[in-house]
Amino acid sequence: MKKDYQPHLYLICYPNSALVLSHLSAEDFGARYNYGSATYYAGKLIFDEVDINYRNDYLRIDEALKDFKPHEDGSPKATKYVSSYRVLEHVDIDAIKTLYLANADGTSYYLSPRPYEVNQAEGLLRVFVEIDPVRVLTLSRLNLREFGEWFTDPKNIIAVPRLMYAQVTLDIPAFLKDFEQNPFNPPPLEGVHPSKLRDAILDLQRRENKLFKGLTLDTSFTKESYRRIRHGFMFKDKDKEKFFPMPNLREIENTNLRFYKGM
Repeated sequence: MKKDYQPHLYLICYPNSALVLSHLSAEDFGARYNYGSATYYAGKLIFDEVDINYRNDYLRIDEALKDFKPHEDGSPKATKYVSSYRVLEHVDIDAIKTLYLANADGTSYYLSPRPYEVNQAEGLLRVFVEIDPVRVLTLSRLNLREFGEWFTDPKNIIAVPRLMYAQVTLDIPAFLKDFEQNPFNPPPLEGVHPSKLRDAILDLQRRENKLFKGLTLDTSFTKESYRRIRHGFMFKDKDKEKFFPMPNLREIENTNLRFYKGM
């Protein structure tokens, strides 16, 4: 006997960008991506639940829903792709409800949105990981909000309509000191050679009018720990923003020990 499953609409932000229908809960969806799918993948998964009533003419959600039914044996339909191209720019920030972080072991942790409060000192250099739709690691002198404002400003030649990104923790003074003492230490950022990172930092420190310095052509985010995320994840466009704060490690450990161990 077939059950009356309710459809969910998930926006996958990493490792690919896609809009997917699923009968699975968010926790089961995160586990299936790594374990239950015929398509092989093992690594981080970051996705959002989107309001099932959200519609955009670019996204053929109603058409996909017409044929979205459980399997003949009554089991739930795990995934039905709605779109895998230019997805985030066509999903309004207001329609994004909850953010989920999943580990390679299938465990997941949810984040709820909260207003972003600027509490960062001016003039510091920071490392940002751009997750969707572009995947770049960038050194910048802007704070979390300013970074998104710049990259979604249509006046800028490399702007995107909407961006998901986060700040990555890096103690720059400590790194520079350690590098001088031992340049052969392991890199503090995955995929970034320590000498290249040192050169980028010194270059940006010298050029006060320069706002950014690219570090990689890819984020190498799969190999980085969620523990490196500072403050939280931001969705930004020229008009709106939605911030998902990252809890401290003690809170994550107390509320979801399995996820904490896989971070």
